[in-house]
Amino acid sequence: MTDTRPSESSDRPPTGSLVPDPRLGGHRIRGVVFDAHQIQARVRELAAEISEAYGTEDRLLVLCLLKGAFLFTSDLVRHITLPVQLDFMVAASYGDAKETSGEVTVRYDPPMDLTGRAVLLVEDIIDTGTTLAALVPRLVEQGAARVDVCALLHKREPTAVVEARWVGFDAPNSFLVGYGLDHAEDFRQLPYIASL
Repeated sequence: MTDTRPSESSDRPPTGSLVPDPRLGGHRIRGVVFDAHQIQARVRELAAEISEAYGTEDRLLVLCLLKGAFLFTSDLVRHITLPVQLDFMVAASYGDAKETSGEVTVRYDPPMDLTGRAVLLVEDIIDTGTTLAALVPRLVEQGAARVDVCALLHKREPTAVVEARWVGFDAPNSFLVGYGLDHAEDFRQLPYIASL
C-alpha cells in the first residue's frame, strides 16, 4: 500500500527569495514569514492561555471571523480544554484589494443568543483595527457579557483602536497570505504564512 500522506517537509516550501511552491498555482511569494511548525506551536500556547482564562460558567462562545480566521479557529478550538460553542461572523473591509476600504460590511451575524455569555472573537490579522472597532460594540449590544479578541497576527499599527487580549505573532508591515489569509481568494490553503 502506498503512503499518500503529505510528508512533514510539505509544510515547508523551499527557502530563498521568490519561493517556488506548486500550491501557489504559478504565483510567487517573497518569502515565508511563519512556517507551519511555528504556527502550530503558538496555537497550542494560545489555547492553553485561553483555557485558563475562562470557566464553564462563562459559556464561552468562539466566534470565527470568516473567511480569514477559519484555519486558525479550527486548530485553536481543538486545543481549548473547556466546553465551547462555535459560530461564525462574516465581515469585510478589504474585498479583493490589498488595502482596507475603511468601511465594514457585516454579511452574517451569529443567530444564537449572546446574553450573559463570554465571546471570544477570533481574527486573522489586525492592522487598522477597522473591523474589530465595528464588531466588538455590536456583540456587546447583542448582550455579550464580555468580548475578548484573539488574533493570529497583529501589525501594531498606531491607528488600531481595539486591542486583542491574545496575539499569535507580531506581523511585519507587508501583505501576508497563507493559513487562511488570502489575496483575491488565493493562497488560503497554505500551511505557512508568507509575504506576497
